[in-house]
Amino acid sequence: MIINLNLENKKIIVIGGGSEAEKRIKSLLNEKCEIIVISDSVNETISKLVKTKQVKLKKQKIENMKFISELKPSLIITTTNDKKINQKIINYSKKKKIIAYSSDNPEDSDFSNAAIIDFEKMIQIAIFTGGQSPVMSKKIKSKAENVLKKVISKEDIVQIKIQKISRKLAKEIIPTQLERKECLKSIMNDNHIDQLIKDGQIKKAEKRAIEILKTWK
Repeated sequence: MIINLNLENKKIIVIGGGSEAEKRIKSLLNEKCEIIVISDSVNETISKLVKTKQVKLKKQKIENMKFISELKPSLIITTTNDKKINQKIINYSKKKKIIAYSSDNPEDSDFSNAAIIDFEKMIQIAIFTGGQSPVMSKKIKSKAENVLKKVISKEDIVQIKIQKISRKLAKEIIPTQLERKECLKSIMNDNHIDQLIKDGQIKKAEKRAIEILKTWK
């Protein structure tokens, strides 16, 4: 089952300080979660993220699983070169009912990582092979990205931003989910809003969306 985890305000541990850990950390930076890196050394990029307080660093070697009980994370990602340590972390996490992922053992992990096609953090399209072939995920991503860039326009991105604003306001002034859904659909299909977006008049498009919302009171 392909899902998008809500990690906001959750504590995430990333074990390791190399390029693989860096890749996983970067995928978490926009999730509004607390990221704790555990490693006796980290690369330059991770070091900069620590200095700018985007992540926390706990400098230590992994000798036992005590740190998991102490920190009580919601999710653990281990990227070390020590397969035995990685396996111990996965096994212990499962006992504690903590979601765990090991970069060298996706088969025993609780989830697999997708190759992500990202459009301004508004649209994210995932290419999965279920952990069977990360290399093929990347290859297919490259092919799909070229096609999708021709299909998904800047206007689509703006529409999503307007929908986000409208959805928040709709929850405040429209009582039922069904009515909110119909209202948001009418905003999405409004020709006037479409034209304003094409003309680059984004603020006017947002204002028009709010006007439509107010008629649903």
